[in-house]
Amino acid sequence: MSLSPSYSRYEQLRAVWPWLPLWAAVALLAIFSHGPMPLYSTRTLAVAWEMWNQGHWLVPHINGQPYSEKAPLLFWLIHAGWFAFGVSDAWPRVLEVLVGGAQLVLASLLARRLFPDRPWMAKATPWMLLAFGYAFLFGLQIMYDVLLATWALAALLCLTPRMQRAEPRWLLFGVCVGLGLLTKGPVMLLHVAFPWLLGPLWNDWADRHRARWYGRGALALLLGGAMLLAWALPAGLSGGEAYRQRLFFTQTAGRVVDKLAAGKDLQNHAEPFWFYLLWLPLMLFPFSGWPRIWVAVASLRRPLEPGLRFALCWLLPTFVVFSLISGKQLYYPLPELAGAALLMAGAIAVLRERRPHLADNGWLGTWPLGVGGIAFAVALFMLPLLVASNRLHGEWVDSAAPYSRYFSVVFLLLGGLLLLRGRGELRRLAVAGLIGVLALNALFTLTLWSRYDLRPIAHLLGAAEQAGHPLAYTGNYEGQFHFEGRLTRPISELFGDQAIQDFARAHPDGVIVLHVHRPDANDLRYALLAQPFRSSWLVAWPAVSLADLRSGHTPPEPAQPTRVYPADDWRYRTQP
Repeated sequence: MSLSPSYSRYEQLRAVWPWLPLWAAVALLAIFSHGPMPLYSTRTLAVAWEMWNQGHWLVPHINGQPYSEKAPLLFWLIHAGWFAFGVSDAWPRVLEVLVGGAQLVLASLLARRLFPDRPWMAKATPWMLLAFGYAFLFGLQIMYDVLLATWALAALLCLTPRMQRAEPRWLLFGVCVGLGLLTKGPVMLLHVAFPWLLGPLWNDWADRHRARWYGRGALALLLGGAMLLAWALPAGLSGGEAYRQRLFFTQTAGRVVDKLAAGKDLQNHAEPFWFYLLWLPLMLFPFSGWPRIWVAVASLRRPLEPGLRFALCWLLPTFVVFSLISGKQLYYPLPELAGAALLMAGAIAVLRERRPHLADNGWLGTWPLGVGGIAFAVALFMLPLLVASNRLHGEWVDSAAPYSRYFSVVFLLLGGLLLLRGRGELRRLAVAGLIGVLALNALFTLTLWSRYDLRPIAHLLGAAEQAGHPLAYTGNYEGQFHFEGRLTRPISELFGDQAIQDFARAHPDGVIVLHVHRPDANDLRYALLAQPFRSSWLVAWPAVSLADLRSGHTPPEPAQPTRVYPADDWRYRTQP
């Protein structure tokens, strides 16, 4: 007897309860607790805004120039929301939460397909994935990698066998690859290549039908590449020779080989080959502090079931290749964290089945993380005393001291939760990890966000542009003011004192933004505005006054006093 559609929908809803609504609520709270983060989110919003404002639907632009760093799919999705709801930073943030939720659902479906005889896996995998602290915090950024991870998981899901159909869905696989390519370019292939290339090692159908597996898979990849070229070829023709060269060669090659990036102003981010291995405990936290995980993974023995073989075929070669590539960022392997969750959850399941004495051993429980949480709670509770007695000082501790005791209660409770024993250990750890990272994000918002909030200077620049004043920035400009200030014209980049003099001579009514370590008396007397940014300050100057000062002359007294926004004040205020 077939199940009714209403019953099937009920079962589907049960499958995502309660991890999906819990994660969505925490993610929305965290992502709206402060504004878009410089420079990641502000740069993405700047590109989307300039495309929207200037009508550059085909070629992304930033500060008046074609932007070859990324493909346009994320910008198009942002534009779709702006078309429906109006231009704001609310929709891009909601979009990131929606995409992150889709990633969790896909990971659950992937676990169900790969471990059909272990229903627990479909529940455990998303719990583990949502608890990765670094991935959660980076998911609060309006960037490309969460969307890329979603397409990668969707593509891999198309490769896995279903009960009714063992052969992959090649057309959907190619479409998902193409959407990933349109999100972040050729790196998408690295995230899906090895599970396909090593398919016969984990997929029985691929082992029996190797010619069809590789032939149809190659055609699907060609379909994905054709989707990318359908955008890239007309974009390259429209963007000009320099954009075309960067888009088709130097942008990707410069990330792979450090020497190719030299002198080409590319975002290479070169790091040594052991970079990811060094940061792996952070990327896998809090599960990297759970002894049972490491014992379970180390206890795996052949023969491995297909789901575990899939995870290893995905993770190991991809990790090696990422380590060999010159350009590295901690968020590049974000799609592989779903594979890590699959591997760890599968290892725990095997440990429970084959070595139940280790699966129930209290010494392998979450107590190290519980002790760490309580120790952190004690440190937060003592922080105001240490600051008041002048035993401890610093940018973060001084600003955190007024709030730290409230947060110490949170981490004390989380530490106590992790000291509990019994059933539900993995879920307790996941909930503690998720709430803990939300608490850290809230503490950051209360203490350090004022050093990242660029609204004051962006609004000043927006008003200056509307009044017809040309704008300039000393050094490389990363688009951090364009969206918040709703700027419609490029900001000139100035390098050296002579460039400042030339700009002031050509634009005596212009405004120049200066990046300084700490404002001096002249900055606080003659400038228009000074505000903290990270560990330094941004100062907005009338171009003529800054040029006079740099040439040794005394600038005229300003009509209005400099607006100063102190780093230790949550609400910006004007000082005389």
